[in-house]
Amino acid sequence: MKISTMLSYSGGFKQAANQVVEMEKAGLDLVWVAEAYGFDSPSLMGYLAALTQKVEIGAAILPIYTRTPTLIAMTSAGIDALSDGRFHLGLGASGPQVIEGFHGVPYTNPLGRTREIVEICRDVWRREAPLVHQGKNFTLPLPPEKGTGLGKPLKIIAHPLRSEIPIWIASLGEKNVALTAEIADGWIPILFIPERAHDVWGAPLEAGKAKRDANLGEMMITAGGLLAIGEGEDVVALRELQRSMVALYVGGMGAKGKNFYNELAIRYGYEKEAEVIQDLYLSGKKREAEAAVPAEFLELTTLCGPKGYVKERIAAFKAAGVTHLQVHPIPQGDQTAASLIETVKGLL
Repeated sequence: MKISTMLSYSGGFKQAANQVVEMEKAGLDLVWVAEAYGFDSPSLMGYLAALTQKVEIGAAILPIYTRTPTLIAMTSAGIDALSDGRFHLGLGASGPQVIEGFHGVPYTNPLGRTREIVEICRDVWRREAPLVHQGKNFTLPLPPEKGTGLGKPLKIIAHPLRSEIPIWIASLGEKNVALTAEIADGWIPILFIPERAHDVWGAPLEAGKAKRDANLGEMMITAGGLLAIGEGEDVVALRELQRSMVALYVGGMGAKGKNFYNELAIRYGYEKEAEVIQDLYLSGKKREAEAAVPAEFLELTTLCGPKGYVKERIAAFKAAGVTHLQVHPIPQGDQTAASLIETVKGLL
């Protein structure tokens, strides 16, 4: 089992990047860089590549609607070259509120687009022939009737350092998870409860694996949560820091009937709670929505408590198939994020 973390933006990016350097020394294996609707992540990943030596750097995620497939492939090859082969491409559909609201792009056919983008990226990196793709979502070169008619098949000019860059997909819905298990190197779920993962995702994962190319190998999974290690109720209480995030995602990340995280909470068995959280959040009662998040949900999606307890939580994630334990360190006392990473390394 490897250890990964999400780049923190608190305190500013440069401070967070320096923290990654220290965590790298402590044994951090992979750092993920989010984009959402903040700064673009490739700029930040390039900066991290220059500061670090061995930690792997992943995009989590590059939204599939914000760039052409070939630009995604070019960006990935560029960061992979800068980092000497340490890049991981994380793809995801994001949601209609961000894609249509911030980017002005129709949120259509996410599954089909994802499949084609993965195919195109791999064709670009292999560089076996000029790029030609005939799909429902993308046709390369562009047909004459849709442009000037001057487009022609091209190869990427640069020679990618690797012809196979790991591709991860952030997915929650059953069809998307099945697609992930079929075509991706890794899976990025969110709000992952290891004890209930099989009940929620077991069938789509098996369906996807049945179609999986054996050359892809076993699918990697990154999941985990807030990490705090120590004795006393004050450490256990740190899982409460997750409450506002859960309320935001379950209650406010999407409209009524179009919130993937709300649907996930329902599939976990929190149907009544999910409805209450969403109703409160969408009516502007954010504090009440946060209070409605079940304490059990917070415990099952975090790793906060004494060392022995955290070891048990790690074992649960490992038993659920997690290959990269995703931790968000919360140092206490004289601890640092790096020292927490080192401690977790000893518990794997």
